[in-house]
Amino acid sequence: MRTLFYGLIILSLSACGSMKKTQQQRVNTAYEARTEASRPTSTQPRAATLSSPSTAPPRTVDAPAAAPTVADRSSGWSVTSIKGKFLAIDSTTLHVILDMTAQKPEGGQADPAQFAEHFQIAYVMYPDYNNRERLGYGNIPLDGQTVKKQGNHLTIAFDVKRPANRTDLANAVLLTEVTEIASGNKARNDLPLRFRNFRLSDRFALTNATGQEVELRNYVNAGDMIQLSDLANTKKTLYGVRYRHDFEAASSPMNTSARPAPKSLVVDSTLTITTNQPFSLPREGLYYFTEDTTADNGIGLVVTDNRFPKMTRPEKLIRPVLYMSTSSEINEMTQAQDTKKALDRYWLSLMSGNEETARRTIKAYYDRVEDANRLFTTYKEGWKTDKGMIYIVLGPPDRIQRNREREVWVYNRRPNVSEINFTFTKKSNQFVEDHYELVRFMEYQPVWYPIVEAWRTGAIRE
Repeated sequence: MRTLFYGLIILSLSACGSMKKTQQQRVNTAYEARTEASRPTSTQPRAATLSSPSTAPPRTVDAPAAAPTVADRSSGWSVTSIKGKFLAIDSTTLHVILDMTAQKPEGGQADPAQFAEHFQIAYVMYPDYNNRERLGYGNIPLDGQTVKKQGNHLTIAFDVKRPANRTDLANAVLLTEVTEIASGNKARNDLPLRFRNFRLSDRFALTNATGQEVELRNYVNAGDMIQLSDLANTKKTLYGVRYRHDFEAASSPMNTSARPAPKSLVVDSTLTITTNQPFSLPREGLYYFTEDTTADNGIGLVVTDNRFPKMTRPEKLIRPVLYMSTSSEINEMTQAQDTKKALDRYWLSLMSGNEETARRTIKAYYDRVEDANRLFTTYKEGWKTDKGMIYIVLGPPDRIQRNREREVWVYNRRPNVSEINFTFTKKSNQFVEDHYELVRFMEYQPVWYPIVEAWRTGAIRE
């Protein structure tokens, strides 16, 4: 019975591929929130087919985390996610890559031709999030050169230039606005830019084995052929180290104790690679590549098993339930001789033996774990990060407020819960630039524990 139920656990995690795609679009919409802005007037001449993108005074970005559903849109075409990265060409020009998914009215992803027919893209550049000065704006021609299909998503690539009269400009923020033509619905993205003091990750990016497709993520699967590529096809030796370290999961949002001192990472092995040439990393772990052994910045990559961001092995499935479990429950499962049976027993006991409720809850919980891995992996797996913990337990935020130093996740659409905010501060990290830590408060307790209890009773099903 127990072994059979574990089979049902695995089935619930892996079945319904088409349903998962629909859910993925919803998740992307919910987290990868677009930046809000209102419309400026033009200050520099430029040939364009669109009006300049809307921009409010560039305050802290207020990013709504949930766009209207397809049913709410007049045409049914919608952008469901946007990510961005830039690669430096030189101190005057940056190459911007947007990774995007766009949904057709009947479901499924739009191809480049469909996207170009139904959408327009414009951008505006500011000195910073809280500075009103418009440094430039433009419209992106959508054609075979700028829009390409990459897997089940699209990439849009274009160049932006530093204003000729601002040779002193070191940093900027690019606000990009994607407009669905028929309805006027908009999706927005904000991307910090650098025009000086380039980091290694500003010049090189993770790509596929051919070097043609940029991957906007911090993890790769063990054994995958990849490249670290730049725009000039530079052949450069990078020095890599591998750390074999099992990082701890996030602590409770109410844990206001001082964080433990960072542990020293022990180098397990070293290697060298050549940029713009394919290579693979066959062993799991945290890898760090630099131009020389004394460099203070580099490129970090988490190498994972071949199923990641999914988690399917029993010994790995046990660990993320930390956020909804007691310490004794975790100890019982981790010390059990048969982890499959221990995991079955855990879920069935929580659901009072109701297998159907257990299946639904298992699928909902591990879908969020997978999404957290995909969205938030930095130098450790996404489910272990502070953002991953909040996302798994509470789901995607209803709104995100962001500036250069922090993100605030706002939850204000939950039944029986007044508005609650979680603030994440950006912390310096040698491996990645998007490492954030939660500001913890004891006052989260009245909200946190009832939601955990809802998971434990099977009341949360998606």
